[in-house]
Amino acid sequence: MYQHLNKSLLTIAIALIGSSVFGQTSTSGSAPSNGQENDPYSKYGLGSLIDGNNAVLKGMGGITSGYANPYRANISNPASYSALERTVFEVGATASKRSVTGIVNGNKESYQTGTVTINYMHLGIPIGKKGGLSFGLQPYSHVYYALADTIKGGTNPLLPDDVLRSYTGDGGINDAFMGGSYRYKNLSLGFNVGYLFGTIRNSNRLNPETSVDPRNGGYSNNRAYYSDFSSYTRVGGLHWKGGLQYEAKLDSTHKLRFGATLATSQKLNQQFSEYQISSFPFEDTLVRDTLFQITDAKGKLTLPMSYSIGVVLTGSNRWSIGIDYSVTQWSDFQSDLNAQMNTGIAKSAYRFSIGGEYSPDPTSLKKYFSRATYRLGGYYGASHLELNNTSIPYYGITAGLSLPFRRSLSQIHFALDAGVLGTTENSLTRHNYLRFTIGLSLNDLWFIKRKYE
Repeated sequence: MYQHLNKSLLTIAIALIGSSVFGQTSTSGSAPSNGQENDPYSKYGLGSLIDGNNAVLKGMGGITSGYANPYRANISNPASYSALERTVFEVGATASKRSVTGIVNGNKESYQTGTVTINYMHLGIPIGKKGGLSFGLQPYSHVYYALADTIKGGTNPLLPDDVLRSYTGDGGINDAFMGGSYRYKNLSLGFNVGYLFGTIRNSNRLNPETSVDPRNGGYSNNRAYYSDFSSYTRVGGLHWKGGLQYEAKLDSTHKLRFGATLATSQKLNQQFSEYQISSFPFEDTLVRDTLFQITDAKGKLTLPMSYSIGVVLTGSNRWSIGIDYSVTQWSDFQSDLNAQMNTGIAKSAYRFSIGGEYSPDPTSLKKYFSRATYRLGGYYGASHLELNNTSIPYYGITAGLSLPFRRSLSQIHFALDAGVLGTTENSLTRHNYLRFTIGLSLNDLWFIKRKYE
């Protein structure tokens, strides 16, 4: 009965997801009207990088290298797939709230912004007793920012007093991947292959302003030039990541699992278009003139090398605790066609994570909350950005909870992540953020031969 229920829930979840889609400057705005999160740091590189791990790992600070679970897919280390004992479909959404603070003309200014998005969709399948497969779709990076500052004009009566300079961008990169793993004795090896695709738009606009009402004899914006500098970067290409895990039994109840991952520097295909357009209003007509353009130039975008190591200690199948350390060599990152994309990128980024989980009695049939799993974690590191000769640090704490369905291995998961990104030093911005993730994991037995008597 419960297998049929899980299959029905899985079908509904896939249908719902399929129908739903898949800086340095002064700021002058709050939450955008389109519901996207206004993030000034997404202006640089490929945008703000997104954690596509499931809610279970998010609740433990992101300890991914050494983590494996028979009922969860850890897509950050493909070696973990061989630990799967049940087919699992996982889907999750994240609601985020961000408070951005900066120093403008000596005064502290801030605004609030936030969004709700689908964060991951994974399918893990055990293959025999020693292998596993996984498929998934998740965002890799996100770009959305809407910023502005003002350039003071001169005293020339033919020019407006001020020019409003605005910066806007949107888009992002998605990752569709598949991977496999095989275990030999206590050693598991795994491999992920993915396809990154997406488009990023970046625009700078100069809009003349006037502080005097033209009806009172002041200067009118009519025939004043407006300038638009826009670029479009389209990315598409394969990338890969390898992983290993080794499990050592300390005694009858305790195990120690070591894990590591590696992704070398890799090249993606890139198309780049750039437009510089000048326009001015003439009575009831807007006159436009394209001053410069590049259309669909083709080149390469180089992803950086990354690696991670970690260890997890488990006891009595009730608790686990682990640490994780990862590094990405962003000095390898380069766009052959769009030099602006290389600006503001740090030489390297790192992250240190620690976390754990505890389930009082996973087999209890009478006490429901004894079957629940509780998680805590924390992390700190330096991001992939370096602006005004200043690195962009971040740190945070996490908490999580998993509630099981009755008489089923399927669960609903919650994770809370509260952290800080950046600094207000050297004309930068500090982001206080809160992210809440809700996830669903549906477990079932697939590819099992039925027996008849």
